[in-house]
Amino acid sequence: MSENKLTITAICGSLREGSFNRRVLKAMEELAPKHWEIHHVDISAIPLYNSDIESHGDPQSVVELKESIRTADGVLIVTPEYNMGIPGVLKNALDWASRPARSSVLIQKPFAIAGATPGSGGTAQSQAQVRQTLLAMNAYTMPGPKVLIGSVHEKLNETTGELVDEATLRHLEKFLIAFEQWILIFKQS
Repeated sequence: MSENKLTITAICGSLREGSFNRRVLKAMEELAPKHWEIHHVDISAIPLYNSDIESHGDPQSVVELKESIRTADGVLIVTPEYNMGIPGVLKNALDWASRPARSSVLIQKPFAIAGATPGSGGTAQSQAQVRQTLLAMNAYTMPGPKVLIGSVHEKLNETTGELVDEATLRHLEKFLIAFEQWILIFKQS
């Protein structure tokens, strides 16, 4: 395992401060190797994509998103699933990041996707749609291991809200190790 510093951009697909996916992202941050520097991107201020707005220059929130992705060694997306699909705010952020198409910051950038839901599907549909969007932009999405946390509300401490399920935490550790290995494939080439 590398001991060189890695810069990771973290994007949560939920805007709610206490969301299950923010809690999973917090657990991942605590489990991440010490040589990772994780930067969170706030997608709540990004306006709906509109080429009229874009023609006047990217809004500051979009500039910050693109710069964070551009300078990262890898991007970690943790997303809920809304109505069997990707949250609109996350799709919108990826649409902005995909511009301009031929020189997008998403091109050849290593990504890992995870998600949690109180339902049993573990965000499989949402993650599939995120993968499809990233594939269209020639991003390098880690194929596995997958993190599809179902019944997440049963895996949290009732008082603190922290993720405490040991099997889930062990799986997250494996996921993070695999993500580092995925990043290093592209960092060395």
